[in-house]
Amino acid sequence: QVQLVESGGGLVQAGGSLRLSCTASGRTFSRRIMGWFRQAPGKERDFVAATNWSGSSAYYGDSVKGRFTISRAAENTVYLQMNSLKPEDTAVYYCAATGVRSGVTSDPRAFDSWGQGTQVTVSL
Repeated sequence: QVQLVESGGGLVQAGGSLRLSCTASGRTFSRRIMGWFRQAPGKERDFVAATNWSGSSAYYGDSVKGRFTISRAAENTVYLQMNSLKPEDTAVYYCAATGVRSGVTSDPRAFDSWGQGTQVTVSL
């Protein structure tokens, strides 16, 4: 059984930083894209960032470019460093993984494994 477990969420003031972690287990995650999505109350789930299996290629949503950095420590571990946080970054953040593929994608339909989510709250 595939399992993705996120950690690192919490409450932070605007301008602060948080680092989210995601560890996957249950199958090999080499050659799979791992990424982050987020969902704020009353809104659709949005793409945040994704990276390929080696961490050599990354793609970001427009709202987080220049502030967030995705990195991959191993084939089954991915991080999201979030700097210069804004109140509009408040959301539940989900880790996700695709099936075997070579290209980084932001399409949530390509991700077939999802974590339970971790809450990030940014206060003024």
